[in-house]
Amino acid sequence: MKAGRANDEPARRRIRTSLDESLIVEAAAGAGKTTELLHRIVNTLRAGKTTVDRIVAVTFTRKAAGELRLRLRIELDAARTSARDLVEIRNLEDAVARLEEAHIGTIHSFCAGLLRQRPVEARIAPGFEELDEAAAERLYTRAFDAWIQEALGRMPDGLRRALSRAAAGNSREDAGPLEQIRTAGWALVQWRDFPERWRRGDFNQREEIDRLLPDVDALSRMAESCRIVSDPLRKHLRCVVDFAARRHRAEQFRPRDYDALESQLIQLSRDLRRRQSKGRGKFSTEFSREAVVAAEESLSAALVAFQRRSEADLAALLHDEMQSLVERYEAMKAGLGRLDFVDLLIRARDLIRDNAEVRRFMQEQFTHIFVDEFQDTDPVQAELLVLLSADDPLETDWRGVRPRPGKLFLVGDPKQSIYRFRRADILMYQDLCRLLQEKGVAKEHLTRSFRAVGPIQEAVNAAFAPEMNGDPETGQPAYVPLEAPDHSAKSKAGADGQPAIVVLPAPFPYGAYNISNDKIDKCLPQTVAAFVDWLIRESGWKVRNFQSDELIPVRSEHVAILFRRFMNWRADMTREYVHALEARNIPHLLWGARSFHRREEVETVRAALNAVEWPDDELSVYSALRGALFALSDSLLLRYREWAGSFHPFRPRPENLEKDFEPVAEALGILARLHRTRNRRPIVETVHELLEAGRAHAAFALRPSGNQALANVYRVCDLARSYELSDGFSFRGFVDRLNALSEREDAVESPVLEERAEGVRIMTLHAAKGLEFPVVILADMTANLTTRAPDKYVDADRRLCAQRLMGCSPWDLLDHEEIEHKRDAAEGVRVAYVAATRARDLLVVTAVGDGPREGSWLSPLNRAIYPLRKEFRSSEPAPKCPKFGEATVLARPVSYDGMSEVSVKPGAHRPQAGQHTVVWWDPAALQLDVDVSFGLRGEEILKAEKEGEDSRAAEGTAQYERWKSRRQQAVERGRIPSLRVFAATDIVEPPPGYAARVQVERVARAGRPKGARFGSLVHLVLRDSDFMASRESIDRIARSHARLLNAPEEEIQAACSAVAAALRHPLLERAGRSSRVYRELPVVIRDELAGLLEAVIDLAFLENSCWIVVDFKTDAEDPQRLKKYRRQVGWYVRAVEVSTGAPASGWLLHM
Repeated sequence: MKAGRANDEPARRRIRTSLDESLIVEAAAGAGKTTELLHRIVNTLRAGKTTVDRIVAVTFTRKAAGELRLRLRIELDAARTSARDLVEIRNLEDAVARLEEAHIGTIHSFCAGLLRQRPVEARIAPGFEELDEAAAERLYTRAFDAWIQEALGRMPDGLRRALSRAAAGNSREDAGPLEQIRTAGWALVQWRDFPERWRRGDFNQREEIDRLLPDVDALSRMAESCRIVSDPLRKHLRCVVDFAARRHRAEQFRPRDYDALESQLIQLSRDLRRRQSKGRGKFSTEFSREAVVAAEESLSAALVAFQRRSEADLAALLHDEMQSLVERYEAMKAGLGRLDFVDLLIRARDLIRDNAEVRRFMQEQFTHIFVDEFQDTDPVQAELLVLLSADDPLETDWRGVRPRPGKLFLVGDPKQSIYRFRRADILMYQDLCRLLQEKGVAKEHLTRSFRAVGPIQEAVNAAFAPEMNGDPETGQPAYVPLEAPDHSAKSKAGADGQPAIVVLPAPFPYGAYNISNDKIDKCLPQTVAAFVDWLIRESGWKVRNFQSDELIPVRSEHVAILFRRFMNWRADMTREYVHALEARNIPHLLWGARSFHRREEVETVRAALNAVEWPDDELSVYSALRGALFALSDSLLLRYREWAGSFHPFRPRPENLEKDFEPVAEALGILARLHRTRNRRPIVETVHELLEAGRAHAAFALRPSGNQALANVYRVCDLARSYELSDGFSFRGFVDRLNALSEREDAVESPVLEERAEGVRIMTLHAAKGLEFPVVILADMTANLTTRAPDKYVDADRRLCAQRLMGCSPWDLLDHEEIEHKRDAAEGVRVAYVAATRARDLLVVTAVGDGPREGSWLSPLNRAIYPLRKEFRSSEPAPKCPKFGEATVLARPVSYDGMSEVSVKPGAHRPQAGQHTVVWWDPAALQLDVDVSFGLRGEEILKAEKEGEDSRAAEGTAQYERWKSRRQQAVERGRIPSLRVFAATDIVEPPPGYAARVQVERVARAGRPKGARFGSLVHLVLRDSDFMASRESIDRIARSHARLLNAPEEEIQAACSAVAAALRHPLLERAGRSSRVYRELPVVIRDELAGLLEAVIDLAFLENSCWIVVDFKTDAEDPQRLKKYRRQVGWYVRAVEVSTGAPASGWLLHM
């Protein structure tokens, strides 16, 4: 598509002027869709088409709604100033004066307004209260606690099986059993308006298990028939043997427990699916290896089928049994006169759909409906809004609605539909658009994007045009390219001539052998933080001001680090990034992190609140005293405990208190006072007094990233307020609530932060939706594009929502698993699109220099950042960048030594797709290792001291510098090893003459096996064989060791022949006649120059007061290796002489 202003100017003009037709507008990222929506609202009011109180403007979040109202006021003022027609002026003045009467807000606030107008017709309490998500979940928790107590008394089949599975640890969840059931119930509550039962099938637990057990026992007997312990197939089948043994033991004492067996069989299925070598050669005297492998594969397939049927049956059973939990939650809400977000939508939709009089009234009341971010609207919201726009008040089916001309204006971007988990349905959106177009509603596209510089737009187009192909099955929309607003130089290059797209490679992505996600996750935080440090302090790069195109230096608040997820297997993905930023004193703001309750400042306040509520809990009191609020040292607290006998705040203290103990006594007095008054005043006052008493505001503010710390502390106060405004009635309840949230992975709290506050933004891309930043860094590259299995299937016509519960997928979901997985993958592509289009001036993408990582959430960008493989090593100098080296991977395993460099060469590259330029960064140019900065911003405080002023700060500075010097000296001394340990095989020459004295003898050897295993077998047999051993004895010993080494018959026979020949050698015959003989003799000696030698001598014997040292070698002779072996045996000789004081000679016996 040709770029240029003319492409979408007619569409923009139609939006602003064609006020008597309803429109659907699909706008690209950064195309100014909200601005166009505002222009249409203003022009509608200017023309007198309606009054402001009859307008509905719906947007996605409260924040967006507030901004929309503010921007509307500004646009109305501007329009009133420029208007010349008196009628238009009067209309605009009326709109400004009555702007607060406009229905501008989220869909939930709009529904609440409808219900408050007609509560009787909606069959709800007239004075109902709205429950936000947190309050609704607290009420649900109360309902769940009551329900689970009753259910545990009845113990229905599904709950019993679910508890058994969760207790066995095979429910694929990290939380405890009850927490997993609580989470499953909450998922059902969110979709309670889809009550259709799930299909169960004909699963019979007992019959299925009884049919599987004989096959398990048969495979167990096969596995036990193998006598070679190290056989890989035998090891792989150890889980089968253990399962059978445990079952037989258990059934000797109690009847067969089918629930436990179900869980164990599912775990066995997972164990058997783990990749394992099947080995080779004979398995046992009874069974061939092929027969055992076939039996294992047959059982594994049967177990997979069993697991699938079992989980599908359990999911449907839980769905049925937990309907009583949903009903209890509904009853509790009704009894309290409260509605949650789902209630608001459903009750408002039902009111409009089912009550003709109300529907007619509301359709007349609201003359114009404007909807922003319509691609994220769920089916219930769409049904409600479309019914309100109908030209026929008798129409009750939203699919048959013909909107009144000019009444409906929908704005969205299907390429940014990423809220499927919140009930948004891209297929519903496309079907609705099609139906409305058939009813005469026109569709327009806005393609000019005013957000990003030209190279970023080019990269986004190159990456996503092939991915977004208009697939009707998955709902993936057809791609509409971003267009630059003009042909200026700014649209063709990055800001100020600097790079617009940077690829930041993981410097150490390899594990022991291959590229490892763990290693990538470990090295990326330091890499990203180091790049941010360089960017804001050294680069000199500039970005465009938010309010204008003026170029200003990059600051921390211009940078956003976006994550696909915040938690991964209970690990906080942001924690190491935060630490790396703090180590460099880079301020940061963490938005909506799940680790909120694990932040140090939040844990400090929570520990102190626990001490206030439970003063007799000495551990809590000690934690509060030791924490950042009071910051008392361990030594002082332990001395006080020894003197006073207790930390109880109410324990009387003697008058003759030591001066050192006064801070402890003062802190305990504060805790005692707060405990007495905690239930007589608002909780937040207790929290504030606790913070004031410990001077916490200043202490937290002076830390690195103090803004974030203070925001987190104030968020605790906000939680206290919201707790009391909802169901909270005691201080203890609030403390229990904080403790419960700290234990849960899904507890998300976001401090309220100023948009322009200093600090790098750290957030998920879903939190960044609707926002833009000058610099965007896409982190968390190991996150997958989509989950391994889809989590729900929705059939709106049947009112069916089949979900995975506790890791179990019902049949309704399994039947549509393939297409749902494709739809999840399609949304994963849109997620990457949203992330990439948040950037204005600089887009930074993390990657691996050795090649693209397929399946990553960033993989859709690969073609737009990676050059062709043949051009990996060809790069151009990158403008305004430091001097780069030769590699983007800084370390690989030893097995890669000697190979030519294959990573993308740092510098400017032309990628596989697109005409833009990408700069691949050199991680070696960054300062990756930075010492962590602890404590307060001491240096900043001390700099404020006047020179020459006698102060405690100056004295403290001098003490600190002396301590720092002593510490550095100790670190340097510690780096020097006091004793070097080496092995005889190291390249260290023994003292002069020792290597030359080593003599070489040989045993006749024909063609025989090679390799380390054969050498180990020969050494072991020589160690354990008597010098006069017969061939039969040697053979018996060899076979014993061969079982452990998994050595084949060929090696056994060759080893026996080699050992028999060695025992006939004159050197070993002399050893047989000696009175003192040692085999596998460990020795340790200290050499003044080389260090400490540790060695094991194969054979040493005493002969005529002289020690003979023999080392066996089974590999082929080689001149270079011979020099090494002479040094090795030379050290052995030296060790024996030093240890015994007697002379020694050395021999190499090649076998």
